[in-house]
Amino acid sequence: MTKPRVSIITVNYRQAAVTCALLDSLAANSYREHLEIIVVDNGALEDSTALFKQHHPSVKVIVSPENLGFAGGNNLGIRAATGGFLFLVNNDTVFTDGLVENTVRRFVTNPQIGAVSPKIRYFYTPQYIQYAGFTEINILTGRNKTIGKNEQDNGQHDTARPTPYAHGAAMMLRREVIDRVGFMPEEYFLYYEELDWCAQMRRAGFTIWYEPSGVIYHKESASVGKMSALKMRYQTRNRLLFMRRNQSQAAFIFFLCYFFSVTVPINSVRLLLSKQRSLFLTFIQSITEGLSFSPTFLPSVAPLPAPHSEYVQKTVQAT
Repeated sequence: MTKPRVSIITVNYRQAAVTCALLDSLAANSYREHLEIIVVDNGALEDSTALFKQHHPSVKVIVSPENLGFAGGNNLGIRAATGGFLFLVNNDTVFTDGLVENTVRRFVTNPQIGAVSPKIRYFYTPQYIQYAGFTEINILTGRNKTIGKNEQDNGQHDTARPTPYAHGAAMMLRREVIDRVGFMPEEYFLYYEELDWCAQMRRAGFTIWYEPSGVIYHKESASVGKMSALKMRYQTRNRLLFMRRNQSQAAFIFFLCYFFSVTVPINSVRLLLSKQRSLFLTFIQSITEGLSFSPTFLPSVAPLPAPHSEYVQKTVQAT
């Protein structure tokens, strides 16, 4: 297979040392000659271009003094990219040899594939899986499950397969996705944006795949922490926003009944009992934000196609 040009896009938010470690892994990676590497320095307090170039001389650095969020930062990189394939990765990831080649190869098996995520393992406990695909979003809870999460990797998830959603920490997509679907929705700012983007890809006729022959390591939660007001705000707000945007009115009302009768009381009691009053206030404010978001971002909802079409099932068996 002729090696296509792949644009690696990563967003740095005041974590230069973490990003430099990623650049080091790219400099030593098996897929070097056909890479374009773009670092979006998001919310930069100073220009770190010289530092990044010390670790990878050919890196293209885009400095944004404004914090554009995860989606906005990635979109800035996408606009500057020239590759036929765009590989969006978190800056706290580490590449392995074969990752890019095997992920690109999956696209060749089926022209309907719009995005592919590799197997993601935890960096600090590399024998354990973080991601081996997702389940569909549950219309009652507004949540989904990560297949393989926290399982020891014994090869149980080594079969490539369609998945409803790619993982934002590492997702490669065809250039054609941007032409037909547009950019990652920036209204989310942080969390749920890649899920919404994948939903729009599926409505446009693309499929999403999980590719286990490519492996990337992820230093999870290096950016926002395991529990923070930022995470609480955007996960709660965007959960509501995603359901408003991607479910029918009847399904959204059904979801709200569960949300206010189960989710809100449980989270409120947990936060108040643990004396996290500031997080409780953030939780309540984020609900108001999610329900009052501008209706111009809420298009008429077409049903999501199932990720497993008859053609896709045959492709799985053939490959």
